[in-house]
Amino acid sequence: MSSPPRSSDPRLAVAASEPLTAAALEDRLDELLDPVLSSRRTATRLAQAIAPLPRAHQDFVLHWVAVIARTNPEMAYQFAAAAPQALATLDLSFAEAWIIEAMDTYDREGLYRGSQVFKGAAEFAGRARRGSSAVTFEEVAHVLELFVCALSGRHMRLDTAAQPYTDTETLHLPSRLGLAATKENNFLLYKAMTTLMWAQGRYGTFNADLLAVCGNYDDPQHALAILNFLETVRLEACVARVLPGLAREMTRMRGGVELDPRCTGLCQPWTTVDDSIKLLAALYGDFTPPRHAYMATLQPEQAAAVRNARLAREKAGLQSVLADMLEEKDGHTPDSAGLPSGRFSIEGRQERNADGTPQYVLKLDDAPVHPPENVTQLIDSILQDLGEIPDDYLVAAGDGAYRQAARAEPQPADVWKGIYHEEGAYFYHEWDHRRRHYRKNWCVLRELDVHPGDAGFIDQTLGRYRPQVSQLKRTFELLRGEDKLLKRQSDGNDIDLDAVIAAYADMRGGMELAERVLVKRHRSERNLAAMFMVDMSGSTKGWINDAEREALVMLCEALEVLGDRYAIYGFSGITRKRCEIFRVKRFDEPYDTLVKSRISGIAPQDYTRMGVAIRHLTTLLNRVEARTKLLVTLSDGKPDDYSDNYRGEYGIEDTRQALIEAHRSGIKPFCITIDREARDYLPHMYGPVNWTLVDNVAQLPLKVAEIYRRLTG
Repeated sequence: MSSPPRSSDPRLAVAASEPLTAAALEDRLDELLDPVLSSRRTATRLAQAIAPLPRAHQDFVLHWVAVIARTNPEMAYQFAAAAPQALATLDLSFAEAWIIEAMDTYDREGLYRGSQVFKGAAEFAGRARRGSSAVTFEEVAHVLELFVCALSGRHMRLDTAAQPYTDTETLHLPSRLGLAATKENNFLLYKAMTTLMWAQGRYGTFNADLLAVCGNYDDPQHALAILNFLETVRLEACVARVLPGLAREMTRMRGGVELDPRCTGLCQPWTTVDDSIKLLAALYGDFTPPRHAYMATLQPEQAAAVRNARLAREKAGLQSVLADMLEEKDGHTPDSAGLPSGRFSIEGRQERNADGTPQYVLKLDDAPVHPPENVTQLIDSILQDLGEIPDDYLVAAGDGAYRQAARAEPQPADVWKGIYHEEGAYFYHEWDHRRRHYRKNWCVLRELDVHPGDAGFIDQTLGRYRPQVSQLKRTFELLRGEDKLLKRQSDGNDIDLDAVIAAYADMRGGMELAERVLVKRHRSERNLAAMFMVDMSGSTKGWINDAEREALVMLCEALEVLGDRYAIYGFSGITRKRCEIFRVKRFDEPYDTLVKSRISGIAPQDYTRMGVAIRHLTTLLNRVEARTKLLVTLSDGKPDDYSDNYRGEYGIEDTRQALIEAHRSGIKPFCITIDREARDYLPHMYGPVNWTLVDNVAQLPLKVAEIYRRLTG
């Protein structure tokens, strides 16, 4: 067939490049922003502002309004309102970076903060113009994490935010810094910000109720700005005593700004936040605080919420471990009320640590005791928050619900409370194909153990499939290979009789005696590691779950013959805040009774958020040294989740991106599915040859091991 004729009318090409009219733009914006428009808030003003732009810019704005509206229509409206002015100073590539920063901020901090980034287009444009010397958070995060770990005090995490601040457990830094003329100085700005925010927690900035203090003034925000500056002066002096080199760099970054003589008293070693609060009262009427480039902002409301949760958690934790110390000490047993006997106390010392923090001695019945490391860390953290250890903190917890609560395992539902993710949860990016960008630290994943199931399931499976298991074992024995006998070797463990006879004949004929007259056995070792990722979503309930477990039993029996290294993990979850990986068998675990009971215990859970599971298992698999690495997924359907628009194209594209990441790291992904609709999406996710359909669930146990044999044979 011939192709349809192309139009040669030049008027069509001209029309395609002509700017859209305000009326046409208004119609399009009405369609895209309908959820947030009202009788008082129409698209007319937006359309009139966008109409003078070139057609390429108009198309850019409409495209991103459509993309952003799928996430939040109000954010799309704010973008449309800010875009005309922003595009006057930003080219399209920088404009796209501006949009991504705003949406990342929305993901982390909500609508208000995200909208502020759109309204701050001029500030972003200034940073963009200095882009050649700018430094991004991703470039410096690893170095700063190591730096923070080396500082004293509680462990702090790093994250990004539109403005630098700390909630006393996380240091929030800008995603990009370009204020200085060189990359080196921008890195120093990052380092100085990080240090000052660490110092706010270490030296007690939030040990006072800053909201109440500043609320007593006519302009609380102005009072907070003055207090922030005064605390910066005090904390810089604290930093100078422990990090004099960095303090000199901060002095250089301040330039020639002289310190107000009224503030010099804050530089003394004994000052606290209370001294800054007293000076605030004296300065409020006639003082305009300077703003240094490395200064953070104060977010007292967020800091108070995190601090209060930590105080309650650490009080319970300290009382629980003190009770453990009593029970472990000779001669201390629970008294008649069921509580451990003995009295703890804290005695302060006159001398202080190198960073100015107090030293203390823990005593039990007035005798000094050496506390375990976890007790030392708890006491140190509580001292940072309170400046002392209250008497009621030093009462050992009993065996009741209070102590049990202190010892209880954190629940997946609590994943974003306090510092839960330090206790076993992981943060992973997620790919948003509409933005063509990752949502940073969007998914929270926790590893859990599968609860052991009925051990009789294994015996039932082996009895049901006994002939097939025997056949698989024989097949896999052939894969393992036999020792090869290498003849005519210069070294070996036996004599090669044929070579000796030939060498003797050569010698009698006047030739030199051959040296290669030995034989040795050689086995070609398989250098392979396989990770099996098993779908544990709710849709596997019933005979699909039975088939998956039977398939794993038969596979493990065969792999034990082959000798390949392998691991098995299940996956499920509900929403991005509770993604779960279930440990069935680690690489370093034998296929023993415990692993068999876990296979028996595999049970349907929630939904199928695949991308984060693939990223986590890719991380685990990349820790294994092997020439060939396989990630084999056993699933009954496409990626799916309860919310976050993960169903459909979004989930498929995130999973595809995770598989691309795995492939780039040297892993070969493969999928075994029983979904009859798999042809509609698996070739796009895995590629045309890296998946297979088992269209009869009853055949799954027989097929999985055979597919593995084909993959590795």
